[in-house]
Amino acid sequence: MQEKTMEAAAETTVETAVAGGERVLRYKVAGMDCPSCVGKIETALRRLPGASGIGLNHHSQILRLTLDEAATSRSTVEDTIRALGYGVEPADTIRLADGGGEAFDAGSRTEPRWWRTGRGRIAIVIGLLAGAAYPLSWLAPALADVAPMPAALLGLAVFGRRAVRLARSGSPFSIEMLMSVATLGALVIGEAEEAAVVVLLFAIGELLEGVAAGTARSGIRALSALVPRTALLIEGEDARAVPVDRLEIGQLVLVRPGDRVSADGVVEEGESDIDESPVTGESVPVAKTVGSPVFAGGINATGVLRVRVTRKASDNTIARIVQLVEEAQAAKSPTARWIERFSARYTPAVVIVSVLTILVPPLGFGGDWHTWVYRGLALLLIGCPCALVLSTPAAIASGIAAGARRGLLVKGGAALEAIGKVRTIAFDKTGTLTLGQPRVTDIVPLAGTERTLLGLAAAAENGSAHPLARAILERAAADGVPLRPARDRKAVPGKAVQAVVGGRLIEVGSPRHAAERCGPEALPADIVAAFEEEGKTVAVVLSDGQPAGLLALRDEPRPDAAQGIAALRGLGVRGVMLTGDNRRTGRAVARSLDLEVKAELLPEDKLREIAALKAHGAVAMIGDGINDGPALAAADVGIAMGGGTDVALETADAALLGNRVEGVAELVALSRATLANIRQNVAFALGLKAVFLVTTLFGVTDLWLAILADTGATIVVTLNALRLLRRTGGGPVPAPQPAP
Repeated sequence: MQEKTMEAAAETTVETAVAGGERVLRYKVAGMDCPSCVGKIETALRRLPGASGIGLNHHSQILRLTLDEAATSRSTVEDTIRALGYGVEPADTIRLADGGGEAFDAGSRTEPRWWRTGRGRIAIVIGLLAGAAYPLSWLAPALADVAPMPAALLGLAVFGRRAVRLARSGSPFSIEMLMSVATLGALVIGEAEEAAVVVLLFAIGELLEGVAAGTARSGIRALSALVPRTALLIEGEDARAVPVDRLEIGQLVLVRPGDRVSADGVVEEGESDIDESPVTGESVPVAKTVGSPVFAGGINATGVLRVRVTRKASDNTIARIVQLVEEAQAAKSPTARWIERFSARYTPAVVIVSVLTILVPPLGFGGDWHTWVYRGLALLLIGCPCALVLSTPAAIASGIAAGARRGLLVKGGAALEAIGKVRTIAFDKTGTLTLGQPRVTDIVPLAGTERTLLGLAAAAENGSAHPLARAILERAAADGVPLRPARDRKAVPGKAVQAVVGGRLIEVGSPRHAAERCGPEALPADIVAAFEEEGKTVAVVLSDGQPAGLLALRDEPRPDAAQGIAALRGLGVRGVMLTGDNRRTGRAVARSLDLEVKAELLPEDKLREIAALKAHGAVAMIGDGINDGPALAAADVGIAMGGGTDVALETADAALLGNRVEGVAELVALSRATLANIRQNVAFALGLKAVFLVTTLFGVTDLWLAILADTGATIVVTLNALRLLRRTGGGPVPAPQPAP
C-alpha cells in the first residue's frame, strides 16, 4: 500500500539481503507515469550486470530489483535511471512488515504541484521562449526566421540528449528519438517555427500526462489518507495521543464519537455504530459491540469504544488493500499485453514508411525534397504509440481503483477483464447468499436429553470454523451446556465432523451421511423433511454409528441477496446456487431468491458443475473463501465474499469486502464499463493515428498537428480512463454483452 512524495529525499534505501552478496533494492522513480516509461527503464536496467528480478509499477512509481553489488553499484543503477530523464530516490516510505512482507505508508506523501516538477519547469521555459518569439518577430521582422530557434534548440537539447541515452540503453525507437529527429529535420529545412511548436507541444503533453497519472494515484492514496495519524493510547485511566505507527498489537486505544478508528482491532468495551465504507463500501453504519472487529479508517458515530489493536499500522486492512490494488494495477491484462506486442512492431513500421516517404518520391518521381522531407518528418511523430500503449492500463488502473473505493477488490487486469465477460455466476449458499450466521432453531433427541445431545454435538464441533459449528457452540454456551473433552477430531469434507467423546465416536453430519452410516430407516424421515421444507439445515448427531438426535439450523438470506440476483439478471448474467446442503433446504432458499439451485454437492461435485457451466461460457464462482477454494480456482474468475478478512484479501481473483451480494452486479457493471472504456481508448488512438497517417501523406497535416496527434491522444485516453474513478455506485447498468 503505498505512496510517497517526489520532493522529500530519503536517507537510506530500504533493502533486503538475499543469497550471496545480492540485495533487494527499492526506489521511487519520479516521472515514471506510463507503460512506455516502464519499458524504457526496464530495458536499460536489464543491461546492467548483476541486476535481476526487475519489477516496476508506474502507478506507484516504485522500482524493485535484486542487485549484485560486486558487479554493479547502486550509484550506477541510480545514474542510469537519471540519465533517462527520470528522478530517482530511495523508497524511504517502504518498510518490511512482520513476516517479511512489504508494507507501505501511502498517505504521508503527496504529489508536488506541476510547476515544481522537472517536466513543469521545462514546459514553462520552452513556453516562455516560444511565446517571446512572436512579439520579437513583429518588432524585428528580420529576426522572424530565427526568433523561434531558442525554444526549438532548448527542447532539442533536453529531449535529444534523453533520446541518445535511451538509444544507448536499448530503446532506439522512443518518442524522444522520433520527436528529436523531427525537430532537427525541421530546423534543417528552415521550419524553425514549427520545430518550436513541436517541442512545446511535446513538453506540455509530457506534463499533462504526469498530472493525469498523479490524479490516478491520488485516487488510491485517498484510501490510506483516511487513517488518522494519531491514536489515543489508553494507559491506566488516561489516554494520550501517539502516532499510529507506534501502536503495538495488544494495546488499547480510545475511539470517541466522531473519531476515525485508528487501528484494526476488536472492541473490548462499549457499543456504537461505525461507518466502514472506506474499507467495505457499505454505506450503512455497522453496529459494533464487545468482540466486534473494527477497521482503521472507519468513522465512529455514537458511543465511546475501547479497541484492542490486532494489527500494526503498516499491516492494517486499508494498507493491505492499497498494496494489493497497486500490485493488481501493475499486472498486465491480456489486452494490454497484446497492445504492447502490436506497438513493438507498429513504431518501426512507421519509421520505415517515413524513410520511404522522404526518399522515394524525390528519387523515383522527381518530387520536391523539402515537401517530402517535411511529410516524412511529420510521419515520424505519428509513429509514437504512447496513446495506444496507455489506453488499456490507464482504464484498468482506474477501474481497479474505483472498485477498491467501493469495497470491490480486484486482483489484476486479467481478472477485471474476465469478470465482465462471464455468462454465469455460481454462488455458494452458506455465508455467501446467506448471512453466514445460522442459529439452532430445533433440538430433537432420539436418545437421551436435549442437553446431552447438544453437548455431544458441541464437543465434536469445538474448534471448527464452519458457520454451522459456530451456531451449535453458541447455542451450547447460551444454554449453559459445558464443553466435554474430545480427542481425535477430524473432518470428512462435505459430510461430517468426527470426534471421540467419552469413549464414543460422535459424528455430526448431513442426513445423507447418516443414512450411509446407519441406513435411511434409522432416521425420522418425516421430521427431517418438515425441517428442510422450512428452509432449515438438519444436522444428524451419531453416537457409535447410531442416531442420537437431530439439530435444525436456519441461516437467513442476506437482505440484499434478492436484489443482487435481480441486478445480475438485468445484466444478462445467469445465477446458479451450488450448495452442499440438502435439496429441500436448497430449493427453499433458492425459491426466495428466484435462483436456480444444485444441491447436495460434495466439493468434487462442485468442480464438475463448474466445468459443465463453463461449456456454455465464462463462469465466475462466489464463495466465502473458507471451504470453496477448489471451486473458486476452477472457475474463470473466483470471487471471495468476506468483509476485509485475510481470506478475502489473499484468495481468489476478487473479493467483496462489504459482504454485499449486490456487489457482484456492481463488479460486473464496473468490468463492463472498463472494457467499454478500453475499446473507446483503443479505437480513438488507432483511429486518430490512421487519419493523421493519411492526411500527412497528402500534405494536409503540419508537424505540430502530427505531434498533437500523439500527445493529444495520450491526454484524451488518460482523461477518459479517469472517468471510471467517478463511479461511486452501481450506476446505470450496461446492456448485456453478446457472448464472445
